[in-house]
Amino acid sequence: MGEETISRNFIEQEIDRDLAEGVYTEVCTRFPPEPNGYLHIGHAKSILLNYGLSQKYDGTFHLRFDDTNPTKEDTEYVESIKEDVKWLGANWKEHLYFASDYFDVMYECALKLIKKGKAYVCDLSAEEIREYRGTLTEPGKNSPYRGRTVEENLALFEAMKNGEYKDGEKVLRAKIDMASPNINMRDPVIYRVARMSHHNTGDKWCIYPMYDFAHPIEDAVEKITHSICTLEFEDHRPLYDWVVKECEFDPAPRQIEFAKLYLTNVVTGKRYIKKLVQDGVVDGWDDPRLVSIAALRRRGFTPESIRMFVEMCGVSKSQSSVDYAMLEHCIREDLKLKRPRMMAVLHPIKLVIDNYPEGEVEYLEVDNNMENPELGTRKVPFCRELYIERDDFMIEPPKKYFRLFPGNEVRLMHAYFVTCQSFETDEDGNVTVVHCTYDPETKCGTGFTGRKVKGTIHWVAAPYAKPAQVRLYENLVDEEKGVYNKEDGSLNLNPNSLEVLENCYVEDSFDSAEGCDSFQFVRNGYFCIDSKDSAPGQLVFNRIVSLKSSFRLPK
Repeated sequence: MGEETISRNFIEQEIDRDLAEGVYTEVCTRFPPEPNGYLHIGHAKSILLNYGLSQKYDGTFHLRFDDTNPTKEDTEYVESIKEDVKWLGANWKEHLYFASDYFDVMYECALKLIKKGKAYVCDLSAEEIREYRGTLTEPGKNSPYRGRTVEENLALFEAMKNGEYKDGEKVLRAKIDMASPNINMRDPVIYRVARMSHHNTGDKWCIYPMYDFAHPIEDAVEKITHSICTLEFEDHRPLYDWVVKECEFDPAPRQIEFAKLYLTNVVTGKRYIKKLVQDGVVDGWDDPRLVSIAALRRRGFTPESIRMFVEMCGVSKSQSSVDYAMLEHCIREDLKLKRPRMMAVLHPIKLVIDNYPEGEVEYLEVDNNMENPELGTRKVPFCRELYIERDDFMIEPPKKYFRLFPGNEVRLMHAYFVTCQSFETDEDGNVTVVHCTYDPETKCGTGFTGRKVKGTIHWVAAPYAKPAQVRLYENLVDEEKGVYNKEDGSLNLNPNSLEVLENCYVEDSFDSAEGCDSFQFVRNGYFCIDSKDSAPGQLVFNRIVSLKSSFRLPK
């Protein structure tokens, strides 16, 4: 037999080459979120990619918060990110870090650059800096403060640190090349004055490093070998390498870029989600209509389904969008053999079996999942009065309607054949009760073969059923219009993204269920218990996904 062919993505091929050539002796990766919001499905790809690489190469994985901008950061976001990363299965062990842990190191690096003549204090305003920067076709021009001496720059930078200047009055800029074809290299700002209290360092600093300066230093200090990031940072890589080189870090980390994960017709922008939360359109960052990781968890998605989704998307350098239906396909695939199939009636009407003994109850043994016998069985009560779905009865049915109508016989799932004899309506003509008779010879599991019926409907026993609220979720945005309004950039929201059903009934087997536990409601879809609003005696279910899929696997 020949050797097994191992497929490697382009990042793994680069790592293999680095290890083979002795550039690095081990692999160390990191996930470096900014704690200014909740993580979303796109971040899941980065988390799982970086963690997966560390595991594949028997290396180390770091979780590091890039908290260099105190104006937008909050400890709430820090804790939510830690929970999300842990839920996805990425174990950082003792390697939890904050960029702010290295503020002293960054300050020393800035001093080093000044002493080397590689950085200077600039008095231009932000608007003037933009004007001096030039364009993609025209070079920039030097700041009038670019020629300050080392001694003058050291004194001014010290004064900036000591709080002697207002916010925006002075900045520290790297001295690189104002004629560079890469605008990121045209003397970028690396420190600014910002009198803000920091969630980690308090009021120790009134100057803060810019991301493009701080990030490579963080990687270098932690001895990250491969800094895996998304494609928008490709043009920033020369600056990344410049900072590492001029600050004299050895060994130097290497930046490699991959394509972001774009999901069709979803809202991922933190600014937009914050507004949705503030305006009360959603009930928080974890509203199940969002695709934040917290929202997906509350909706009932599993870590396994997210990992399956990310694996199916693959790793490449080509930007592309993935249909949301693919994510739904993954959760269906993950749950179909793992979760019990329970009975729940979402739009109930009562069914009375007139010839079934009053007061009698029998317990039917039901498979929890017929496709997976390992999930065992449960006992389901059956009695004279049941609830069935309103759609499972029609007074005047169309052709090929095989459920209940006057004179028709159907099977009650796991139970008996029943025949509709009559029905009751309210003053508006709405059916309120359906009357049937049952054939005791047709009990499921007894081997009855006397006749066949074309329809099978589910039910719950009325005296034992648990009342529940059920939330049916659709896309938060109007799919026909797209996510964003082209005229003003606002969101095209779907006014029917949430339907709340108040008077539903589920079988009594849910007594021991807890938040985020998921189930298949037979014929209705996959649902989970809401982790925020459900409580003992007040069951609330979120629909994870319907049973039918529009997604087709590529051939």
